[in-house]
Amino acid sequence: MNQYNNSKYQIRLPIILFIGMAAGILIGATFTDSSPVQNDINSSMQKFKEVLSMIDRNYVDQVDTDELVEEAIENMLTKLDPHSTYISAEDRIRANEDLQGNFEGIGVEFNIFKDTIVVVSPLSGGPSEAVGVMSGDKIIKIDGEDVAGVGFTNRDVQEHLKGPKGTEVTITVKRKGKKGPIEFTIIRDKIPQYSVDASYMIDDEIGYIKVSRFSATTYEEFLTSLRKLKKQGMKKLVLDLQGNPGGYMNHAINMVDEFLSDSKLIVYTKGKQERFNSKANASRKGEFEEGELIVLVNEGSASASEIVTGALQDNDRALVVGRRTFGKGLVQAPMELNDGSELRLTISRYYTPSGRSIQKPYEDKDEYAHDIVDRYEHGEFFSADSIKFTDSLKYQTAHGRTVYGGGGIMPDYFVPLDTSLTSTYLNKLFTSNSVQEYTFNYVAKNKVRLNAMDYKEFYNNFNVTGQMLNDLVEAGKANGVKPNYKDLEKSKDLFKLHVKAQIARQIWNNEGFYPIYNHTNEILEHAVKLFDEAGNLERAKF
Repeated sequence: MNQYNNSKYQIRLPIILFIGMAAGILIGATFTDSSPVQNDINSSMQKFKEVLSMIDRNYVDQVDTDELVEEAIENMLTKLDPHSTYISAEDRIRANEDLQGNFEGIGVEFNIFKDTIVVVSPLSGGPSEAVGVMSGDKIIKIDGEDVAGVGFTNRDVQEHLKGPKGTEVTITVKRKGKKGPIEFTIIRDKIPQYSVDASYMIDDEIGYIKVSRFSATTYEEFLTSLRKLKKQGMKKLVLDLQGNPGGYMNHAINMVDEFLSDSKLIVYTKGKQERFNSKANASRKGEFEEGELIVLVNEGSASASEIVTGALQDNDRALVVGRRTFGKGLVQAPMELNDGSELRLTISRYYTPSGRSIQKPYEDKDEYAHDIVDRYEHGEFFSADSIKFTDSLKYQTAHGRTVYGGGGIMPDYFVPLDTSLTSTYLNKLFTSNSVQEYTFNYVAKNKVRLNAMDYKEFYNNFNVTGQMLNDLVEAGKANGVKPNYKDLEKSKDLFKLHVKAQIARQIWNNEGFYPIYNHTNEILEHAVKLFDEAGNLERAKF
């Protein structure tokens, strides 16, 4: 809901609240015309129209009735659960892009250094690469409009460069070594977005797959990665769902089906209406029904991630390692409205195979909004003993292990947050874009040498020197970050690791980034030591 100054808000609040209550009919179920409930809805609808009409005709000031209705709907939804939301027509496309698995644009990875848009990389196979846009190009104009030094944000750039497939956009760039600007006319196209961030072999037997969300292409991406690792000799798998906020439930179900056999239950849902009740079971021969499996989760793992985790834990198919998950067990259905806006309404709860609802309480919306911060402040990130579950929410897995509902999924092995892997100074260098800018310039200056290396040589032999860290400090100073040499000295190895990982990303993308960056992944570091316990689950001896 928009923020107002007190006097204006006080004047409009009674109107907004009244419309919000009357507008409840907008999300009602369908009834027969003769039902008492339908009669009540028709009466409320009539009252809503009357009030809106009176305001439009008689209110002392000019009123935007569309805005009033939008605010009324938003206010009404705050009386429901935290995940029922209204999305305006303007915001709907942007909100759906992450889940569609692609967007339409020119296909560049960019960053903004010193108020200048810099092409980090044209995406392989995309329209920008096809016309000759290169890494390091500085975009100074878009369709003739100056965009350098005018305060453009990431969102501004996206709004200018994204657009329907087949439409044209002209960019003007400055390129190192060229005297004058270069102009490119680019025809926008569909650009794939990937939800499997990385898949690689940790050692000769252990494979690793990182899934960042469940989009329209996640299952296909996951299956491709799984088959690739099996060909490389994978016998054991780490599935990393840390920070994965969820997405499409069917892709989570399909993923679980690759691990479970014999029609085992994956998830079921219950709603007010029977049509919202469902049940999903394993239905086909999976690619990895045998073999030790560990799932990594943390407080950012939610929704579809919790479906996967709960199904594998309840069926004793995987060992779950990390920290308690977010606790979102509500299912939303997208309902398109006539003007192109969308209502995402909670229509059911989902339950894990043992019968757990893992939705955390949401009666107090403020507490719900601050739950993750409260967990940190209460010490939950550092000690499993601070987490209390009630016996009334006790359930049993397939092999008789005790698990709990009522607020996220508790891992089988808890891993505390390692504060030694954080640095205030390093965070400031990242948020000011100094690390990204420094590593980008380093790669540009040393590209011939770096490209001559294979990844194994880089991983084993490339060292970030003290001089490189000094240069990073200077880049930070240029971006307004005051040096903190004490923090730098204390966390020197952490700084080196992040710089090396960022350099690798520019040469080998995420496949080069994650094997290095994951040395800061304390949950993964613990997990790879627990495959004996994961094997015990397979043998039903836990």
